[in-house]
Amino acid sequence: MATLVSFHAHPDDESIATGGTIAKAVADGHRVVLVMATRGEMGEVADGFLDPGEQLGIRRIGETFESAKVLGVHRVEFLGYVDSGMMGESTNDRAYSFWRADVDAAAARLAQILREESADVLTIYDEIGGYGHPDHIQVHRVGARAAELAGVTEVFEATINRDAMIRSIADAAETMSEEELAEMPDLEERPDFGMPESRITHAVDVSAFHEAKRASMRCHASQISPDDFFLKMPDDQFLAAFGTEWFIRHGALRPEGAPFEDTILA
Repeated sequence: MATLVSFHAHPDDESIATGGTIAKAVADGHRVVLVMATRGEMGEVADGFLDPGEQLGIRRIGETFESAKVLGVHRVEFLGYVDSGMMGESTNDRAYSFWRADVDAAAARLAQILREESADVLTIYDEIGGYGHPDHIQVHRVGARAAELAGVTEVFEATINRDAMIRSIADAAETMSEEELAEMPDLEERPDFGMPESRITHAVDVSAFHEAKRASMRCHASQISPDDFFLKMPDDQFLAAFGTEWFIRHGALRPEGAPFEDTILA
């Protein structure tokens, strides 16, 4: 059996981007290690959610371990960097932000874990971080470099299938309320959101693990409230949105007309 290391920027990213793949890997008998670059200190939280004096980063560490337990993860590690906030914010430049981190130094931290685990497969993000978040872009850079340092050749970039999302929003628009539609990204205004299908090499069917994926998302209550649209949507809509997880094999292209590969773990 193989060891999968899944590298993410903030708590809850593992649920949304790779929760199904993680749960599937565990069910298939593989070892899974979850690595977070930051504690997600810059996440938005509702007034009164935190206890007096409680730090959001500490709460999100606890949520990560709860999510990991739901998914069956065997080991959780944090690299110790600070959440950089959204692109262009002053927090990008503060001390110890992940966006400012030296790529080689950060990669050395991750590479040490890869070596300890004799990792077979590493997941990172695509080069735009899915939607342009600086910490997600840095996950791509640091993860790719760490794989080089540790000799991991099987590297997969978790991504968003832009074409599938456009189709899905169009299909759902007739039955969604105005409030629900408002929560959907305006892809015409976001050319940096997701990758076209022509760039994607792998489509992993995680529909059998959608309950674990949604339960994992619920663990991150500081960021995903019980009233969140994605948690309230019917199972068929949730499966349409999250039943497939998309990856790009790092450095590879899918031949035109070739089908997607269906697993990142042999």
